[in-house]
Amino acid sequence: MRRHSFFVRGMALAMMVSMVAPQLLEARYKAKPGWNLFSRDQEVQVGKEASAEVEKQLPLLNDSDPVVRYVQRLGAQLASHAPAPAYPYTFKVVNQKEINAFALPGGPIYVNLGTIQAADNEAQLAGVMSHEISHVVMRHATAAATKQMLAQAPLSILGGLMGRGIGAQLAQLGISFGVGSYFLRNTRKAESEADLVGTGIMYDSGYDPHQMTVFFDKLSKEGGGSNSRAAEFFSDHPNPGNRSASVAKEVGTLSPRQYQSDSAEFRSIKSTVAGMKPLTAQEIAARQKQGGGTVSSAPASEIMASSTYQGFEHDAYTVSHPGNWQVFGDKSSSVTIAPKAGVSENALAYGVIINGYQSEGKASLDDATHQLMKTLAQSNPEMKAIGQDEDIRVNGVPGKSVDFVGVSPVPAPGGGTQREREWLVTLQRKDGSLLFLVFVSTEKDFDQMRPAFETMLRSLRLK
Repeated sequence: MRRHSFFVRGMALAMMVSMVAPQLLEARYKAKPGWNLFSRDQEVQVGKEASAEVEKQLPLLNDSDPVVRYVQRLGAQLASHAPAPAYPYTFKVVNQKEINAFALPGGPIYVNLGTIQAADNEAQLAGVMSHEISHVVMRHATAAATKQMLAQAPLSILGGLMGRGIGAQLAQLGISFGVGSYFLRNTRKAESEADLVGTGIMYDSGYDPHQMTVFFDKLSKEGGGSNSRAAEFFSDHPNPGNRSASVAKEVGTLSPRQYQSDSAEFRSIKSTVAGMKPLTAQEIAARQKQGGGTVSSAPASEIMASSTYQGFEHDAYTVSHPGNWQVFGDKSSSVTIAPKAGVSENALAYGVIINGYQSEGKASLDDATHQLMKTLAQSNPEMKAIGQDEDIRVNGVPGKSVDFVGVSPVPAPGGGTQREREWLVTLQRKDGSLLFLVFVSTEKDFDQMRPAFETMLRSLRLK
């Protein structure tokens, strides 16, 4: 099996830190989304792709159905009070008897018909939907996928993956967000966070947040056995413990107000769904049953940097790059800048990856850099540092520089493997986090590539 350089695994780490500011969430809820490889636009992309697959597998009520139109109106009302960043939320109703609901990355939300049948009032249904909206806000599915990607893929591979469009490439790592996906099964911590954020959405929408836990407690009393209507719900949404007390504590921090618990429209819909006979999970399963390349050795003319440069503006920095190199990524995510011939669908052989890194706890530039180096080394034992890290300054910003060697994804001219050089540069941002760049090339071409790398570094300006 061909080995890949540390640069592929490092890409997973390189993209872990979202550039989306979580200040609003942190200020109100004392919580924020965890490290995440995916940008908002990438979440939306994979969510759309996953929803297309989900909707091939699950029996959905038609969008013209009065039940669906009601759920969509209620969902839009709740989503209008969701914390930033804004997502293009959509709401669908699954014609399934079991009680459950789930959210895909980027906004698609599905509510089982059995959930509507089980809700005693509109506030309880609003509680379930606010909870699912909160999973999107807190980015729980893609955060779980990020951990998996970091654990299994090296940096240069992920540089190639993210550079080529994330949705189609995740399958190469065995990652999907479809029906039954591991990444849609939430942890107790994620459930607690969704309760917390969901409380705020309900409050701001005028619904009694206590009704969310009243409904969940009702399901608990029915039991979570395999024959229970709520078995699937508790498989995907484990009880975090002290749910009612936690929500009550949060509500206690909010100003008293008059709540809405029900509506005439809900009672009308409730009457409609009472006479409907949705499919069971077993029936749906029966229906369903019936029913990477590598970077090759490219000519130098396709790899080497041109003498002309052009600018790229990111939310966190600006940088210039060779005019014949491409920018893969967007202004709010990790970015790969590379010659087209230096990137394949699963590897990066020439170019640079730029992204942020948040150290564990408060750390100096030196400590944060060594944390990053340690993580990279753990992800790929083939990575070896050359000498010691050195102090540098880039346009007045303090930084660190260190060189590594590894194994290149480019095969040696006579077959077999060849060595790769990686140059890591870290810069300390105003908020204490790092912006880091990893320049990569085969060892034999590194001296020729380095002038272009240095020109890019000199052009870098942090915002």
